[in-house]
Formats: sequence, C-alpha cells, structure tokens
Amino acid sequence: MNDLSYNEEHQIGLKVRGATKVYPGTLALNEVDFDVRLGAVNVLVGENGAGKSTLMKVIAGVEQLTAGEIAVDGKRVQFADTRAAAAHGIGIVFQELNLFPNMTVADNIFIAREKTRGGVDIDSRSQQAEAASLMKRLEHDISPDALVGELSIGEQQIVEIAKALAQDARILIMDEPTSALSAAEVEILFRVIRDLKKSGVGIIYISHRLEELILIGDYITVLRDGCITGSRSMAGVEVSWIVRNMIGAASKDFSKSLTHQLGAEVFRAEDICLPSKNGGFVVDRVSVSLKAGEIVGIYGLMGAGRSEFFECIMAQHPMCTGKFYVDGKPLDETSVAGRIERGIALIPEDRKGAGLVQILPIRENMSLSSLIKFTKRGYLSIKKERKAVADMVRDLFIKVASVENPVSSLSGGNQQKVVIGKALMTNPKLLLMDEPSRGIDIGAKGEVFQEMRKLAADGLGILFVTSDLEEVMSLSDRILVMSKGRVIKEFSQQEATEEQIIAASAVGHTTTSQKTAENRELQI
Repeated sequence: MNDLSYNEEHQIGLKVRGATKVYPGTLALNEVDFDVRLGAVNVLVGENGAGKSTLMKVIAGVEQLTAGEIAVDGKRVQFADTRAAAAHGIGIVFQELNLFPNMTVADNIFIAREKTRGGVDIDSRSQQAEAASLMKRLEHDISPDALVGELSIGEQQIVEIAKALAQDARILIMDEPTSALSAAEVEILFRVIRDLKKSGVGIIYISHRLEELILIGDYITVLRDGCITGSRSMAGVEVSWIVRNMIGAASKDFSKSLTHQLGAEVFRAEDICLPSKNGGFVVDRVSVSLKAGEIVGIYGLMGAGRSEFFECIMAQHPMCTGKFYVDGKPLDETSVAGRIERGIALIPEDRKGAGLVQILPIRENMSLSSLIKFTKRGYLSIKKERKAVADMVRDLFIKVASVENPVSSLSGGNQQKVVIGKALMTNPKLLLMDEPSRGIDIGAKGEVFQEMRKLAADGLGILFVTSDLEEVMSLSDRILVMSKGRVIKEFSQQEATEEQIIAASAVGHTTTSQKTAENRELQI
C-alpha cells in the first residue's frame, strides 16, 4: 500500500481498521484499512467483486464486520443498523436504487424521516417545499408530486441523490452516483459535491468512470479481491496507475479490433412515435436501419427518448405508432414474447427492476427467456439448461461460486453480465443494449465490449444506448444522436467528433450547451 502526500488539513472523520467480512464461501474483505477525510472526496475504486460495495455497506450499517473495527472522530463505534450509522452522520446513495415506485418524489426523499406538525401528522407542504428546493439545487424540474415509478432511471438517480442530501450527513457515500447520468447531469452533481466539500462533508465516491475520479477526487484507495492494493493522495495520479492497481495492467483498450463485412438489413424502424402523457411525443418520428454485423450507438441526454424507443421495439407501449421490420418482414407481434421469438432481445437499463428476479438462482435468471430451448414434450432438461448457462458464464467471465446461488449474491457488474447472458441465450438477430456498461468495472467493460464485437462479427445487429462518449465513439459503426425524442444527427465512425456529438445532443437543452468543453472532459 502506498501512503503518499496526504493533506494534513483534511481531518480524518472515520477510520476502518483490519476490516474483514466473510460470507459463506467468500472472503469479501481481507483486513482492509480505510480512512475518510472530511472536506474531501475520498475515491474508492476496484473491479466488480473487489469488495467496494461490501465496505460501504459496513460503513453505512447495512452489514456488520466479521472482524476489525470502525472509529468515528477517534471513538470506536458499532453500527447495528442504518439508523445507528445515520445517527453518527453517515448517509449513502446506493448503486442499486432504493426507492418506492408507488410513492411521490417528496415522500421518497423523507421516508422514515418525515417532517411533522407537532409530532402529530405529516407536514406534506413543508416536505414538498424542501423537495422542490433540492431539485432546484440539482438543477432539475422534477415535480415533488411525481410518482417515482413514472420517472426515468436517470431521474430516479437524481431523487436518490436528493434523498441523501436531505439527511445533512457529515460523511456521504456515493456508490456509482453518475451511472445513469449524462455529462450535463454529472457536471451539476460535481458542483454540488464541491459545495459539500466546502461545508466540511467527507465524501466517499465510487465510480467506474476513471477520468471522472481524477477530476473530482482528493484521495484514492484501490481494492482488488478484498485487499487494498493502493492508497494515496490524488495529486499526480493517472488512469494507468488506477488500472494497474485494479487489474494488474496499465492500459485499457476500447478500440475496434475486429473488422468484417456488413450483411443485409436485419432491422428497420419507420416513423416511430410515442405520445407523451403531457402532450407532444416522447419518441418523435424516429427511423433507424441496421445491417447484420453492424453496431449502431445512440447518444443523448436524459429525456432524449432513447430508452422509450427501445421499449417501443419490444412492444411495451401499445400507444406506439409506426412500423418495424425484421429481415424485411413486418414485425406485427404485439407481445414481448412474440418479439423475442422474432429474434429481438433487450438488455434493459434497470437491471434490478426489469432484468432480473433477485430471489431466483443465477441459472434460472439466465435461462428465463430461453426455456423453450431446453424443453421437450413439456419437460425441462435441467442438464441441458445447466450446460448452456455454464458455457455463457464462462464466455462472459462472470464471477460466480455456483450458478445455483441467488443472483442477488453477485456484485452489480456481474449481475449486469447475467442480464447480457440472458439476452444472448435467446440467439437474437437484433440485440438492444440500454447502457450496457452501467455499473461495470474497467476489466469487465473490456470483456463486454470484446463480446459485442465478436457477436457483430458473427452477424448479429447491435443497437445500443450509452451516455458515455468514449463508448459510443469507439464501439459504433454509426452514431445517432437523439434529443427531445428525435434523431437530430447521424455520424459515421470516421466523421464523428466529441464536440459534434455533444453539440447535437444539446439541442433543446440550454444547460448542456453552456458547458460543452467541461462536459467533453467529464466523459472522454
């Protein structure tokens, strides 16, 4: 471990010493030492399964240590639950959203901490006013009365952040807070973080966007397989140092390495429209054509209509109009199962809510959309199913102790790869990938991207949505930029530049165009 050039003016507010956490069959943390300095951003980074989320759950009182100790302001403490941690000023923004979809934004922000009138009834007006103030601080116009279940994943992420800010925590854990945010939303969040630092809040910041860590971090700690492999001031730290300590190599490669001839048109969408509940259109006359073996990336800001367009392709919106074609034949099936049978598979943005059944084993989750392949005369062949799942686990480098373990036992990135495997097991002609690298570490990201290129080389058409400029630039044969429900611009890989993509995505978004240069740096 490298202890270098710490700034003594940043007081240590929380210490973790000798932290060890053992789950059945897994050593998640192995004698970890970790300091949280107040008035600073304490970056924690590592591959999926390295132990980051486990360490944060321990600090937040969600889990308890098997061995080791935690001290706050020099005094040893034990957090039996999240309330005990909150009483010591610790708040957390979880990587997996923890919101109630059938409740309003304001109710979610103040859940279990409701404002009351004399301790008798809930002061809804006060809660709504403060929720509106938090949304203004985060530069979003999300209504406090809006039902969370009707918001996009990115908007739900903003609500989760607002929920944490409302707690006035001294130590605030942010576990992948930007995973569903575009460059413009990241910029806003960074401004809020700088304000929190000035007020003396110690921030623990976890992200797989490495350039982002260098921009915002003051101190960095790297975990690998439950152990600390590097810890130092952020001064002078480069991406190569982070990657080397994470995975033992000093570089990453997202560049297109496989070249192949494109086939005939495999998918076409013509004038797709989806009406908005508030008037206008969420998806507005979108037309897209995709060839076999082609990778087309769709880039855009929150509210651009990208995810809704994918949902239209998967027959999730009966009000959708327009025409779809697969292999030149009309796509008339009106159910999700029918669309899957025609060769379309979707990897949803919300893996927890829409991609997985958390209480089921890994095996059953992965085969859920392709059970017909393992069924004969009404009987399921568990042997065939297990072999197919084992092969996919191997191909996608998914870290599992057993495919019979519940999928909830996996790290976020490995859960994402299970969702990808589930889609691939349907043998699709068209693969829709909505933010495929969300919550995936640098090593796993490279593996997923290599798999995407291999699949394209085998003739699969891939249409993917991303908020990451680096991904869309390096993976796409063509790039479509969406804004306010429309395709604003199309670029070939050769002609596209980051500045052009950002400028196109900013159409109708004034907050983005004001900071084009900064946004480019946030997601290069």
